[in-house]
Amino acid sequence: MKLKTLKGVYPALITPFRKDGSIDEEGFRRNIDYVIEGGVDGIVPCGCTGEAATLRFEEQKKLLEIAVDQVDRNKRKVPVIGGSGSNNTQEALELTQYAKEAGAAAAMLITPYYNKPMPAGQILHYRTIAAKAEMPIILYNVPGRTGTNMLPETIAELAKDEFIIGVKEASGSMEQIEKIIELTRGGKKKFTVLSGDDNITLPVMAMGGKGVVSVLANIMPKEMCTMVKYYDEGNHEKAIDLYYKIAPIMKAMFLETNPIPVKAAANMMGIAAGSLRLPMTEMAPENQKKLKGLLEAYGVKLGGKVAVKAAPVKKPAASAKPGKK
Repeated sequence: MKLKTLKGVYPALITPFRKDGSIDEEGFRRNIDYVIEGGVDGIVPCGCTGEAATLRFEEQKKLLEIAVDQVDRNKRKVPVIGGSGSNNTQEALELTQYAKEAGAAAAMLITPYYNKPMPAGQILHYRTIAAKAEMPIILYNVPGRTGTNMLPETIAELAKDEFIIGVKEASGSMEQIEKIIELTRGGKKKFTVLSGDDNITLPVMAMGGKGVVSVLANIMPKEMCTMVKYYDEGNHEKAIDLYYKIAPIMKAMFLETNPIPVKAAANMMGIAAGSLRLPMTEMAPENQKKLKGLLEAYGVKLGGKVAVKAAPVKKPAASAKPGKK
């Protein structure tokens, strides 16, 4: 499905694993149906929340294929935005081209991490990929993980590119987000800012942002979608009331490094999550107790499996190729 507009709620999907460490494909498919039924506007597999850093190249490609296939099976089609970033430009290009071939509507690419390129390097990185992949690209700025911040001026320069359509801004700086929106408003080409942090979604929308790439939407998609919809429709008081109801759980998603808490919550709720891959470890017992108490206080049913009308899982023929049905 094509990406007609970039607004609303996009869950950064968790990657469920089996006990032996392999990917739980059926669980991943159920989770996709669950968030779609919750009203999300699109899905983002293979991001930081999906533990992309510990996914092998072939696993990342397989998850992109599964995500596109499962969306195609769902009655309510939503775009797939494939996480395809890397600190290696050629590797990021290969993943982005693969996402396009598999049928993703867009790609989301994290700022190159560890090697910490200067603004000139960041611009060349994204422009090289955009020029060769020729598909909609969303920047992902998360200095807490990458060790470098993509400046508003850098983002504004990249926003001029025909294929670069938006940014997931997770710097946590409202001043920076405001500057990005200010510099990219009213240009010849539309450029969209999405919050990269659930808890500042409403302030970002108040400044001109259009939604959120969400962690919480993995387990509470209806609540996140309702909150954003309320605000977008001008029902600000309802949006704010709902925010304060879910804020304790929203904040609990960061009691420990993401995605440790959201996978713990998912397991408590019967949503496919399974274990984490090392070096990520299970949530500390005292934090699990706190998280469970917050979920129960909100009225979330724990235990069992979340009931979804999952589309039937059909394994493609061995000769099938991504994007070829």
